[in-house]
Amino acid sequence: MIEEKKIGKVFAYFEKIGVAALQITDDHIEIGETIRFKGQNTDFEEEIESMQIDKKDVDYVEAGKSVGIRVSQKVEKGDEVYKAL
Repeated sequence: MIEEKKIGKVFAYFEKIGVAALQITDDHIEIGETIRFKGQNTDFEEEIESMQIDKKDVDYVEAGKSVGIRVSQKVEKGDEVYKAL
């Protein structure tokens, strides 16, 4: 099993546009990395293909920031976000 580190949490999901709003609480994420969403009804991995902060595309997001990420499956508020170490 791949070792993972919790890096944040989902605080909103916009179903019409398939975007998860994340609060990054630890470390950072970058375009091309794979993250895992895990919650009561959620458990899947997603490669980060696009991220936005305040409607502007970004390639890198560090701890303390909020970011929108396009996802292929539904996530729920409170789902935890992990990345492989």
